[in-house]
Amino acid sequence: MELYTPTMKELLRQIEQELMDSMPPTDTLQATVSKAMAYACEEGGKRLRPLLVLLFARLCGGDEAAALPFAAAIEMIHCYSLVHDDLPCMDNSTVRRGRPSTFAAFGEDMALLAGDGLLNRAFEWGLSRRASKAVGAERALEAMRVLADASGINGMVGGQTIDLESEGKDIDLSTLQVLQAGKTGALLTAACEMGAVLGGANEEKREAARRYGMELGLCFQIVDDILDVTSSAEILGKPVGADADNRKVTFVSLLGLEAAKRYAEEHTQAALRALSVFGEEAEELTALTTALLRRNI
Repeated sequence: MELYTPTMKELLRQIEQELMDSMPPTDTLQATVSKAMAYACEEGGKRLRPLLVLLFARLCGGDEAAALPFAAAIEMIHCYSLVHDDLPCMDNSTVRRGRPSTFAAFGEDMALLAGDGLLNRAFEWGLSRRASKAVGAERALEAMRVLADASGINGMVGGQTIDLESEGKDIDLSTLQVLQAGKTGALLTAACEMGAVLGGANEEKREAARRYGMELGLCFQIVDDILDVTSSAEILGKPVGADADNRKVTFVSLLGLEAAKRYAEEHTQAALRALSVFGEEAEELTALTTALLRRNI
């Protein structure tokens, strides 16, 4: 099943351009870390989070072009998290998206600084005069507040903390859900809510976007866990079986493969129900949601 429509692929092209335009110059004394930042963000991966920002902005009546700086900002946060996730003190992964991870290419010290640089660059870009002028200062500030909350202790950082402290331990389904709602789900939820904010959504639609993102985030992670045991490194562009190697509890190890597939289906249906408030205009997102469930499995 094709993941992205031609319209989505055009948005992805614009996202790539915006992301590269956002990178710091490399003709300075800080050139090495600037190059490492750009390397970490170079074309690769699904770009799902920035795409969701643009799709929800459009769905809620906003201008996709005006939302581009915010799409780039959330992708910078995502890329920084991957850079840090691959470090020896975390997952110690030397491969990312089918090529050397940032620390393998630039060294652990520069990778650490590149992640820090991307974290800060995201807020520089999303809170720039250009970005604020395009959507209005109030919407820009609120969108970046949503991103900050999702990136920190209440979201991605908190989820990563639980993940690290759970290695080699038996955890229950409830704990695993909280872990992944932070580590994976928080940014996906933020992407949807940011788009709704930028598009000027009312509270009902903003809450629906948030609910959709939460359900999609869980489904996305369940499918990732499934692929970690059923797919190959060539298809995924990263090592498979890493969760088992790191003694991590996953939805598959906890529920079993078939039950995990059913659980992913349940959360997909919940995500689709959340889209119902948008009516037929959400048809493209509905198709994307189904495609994400079926990807590579």
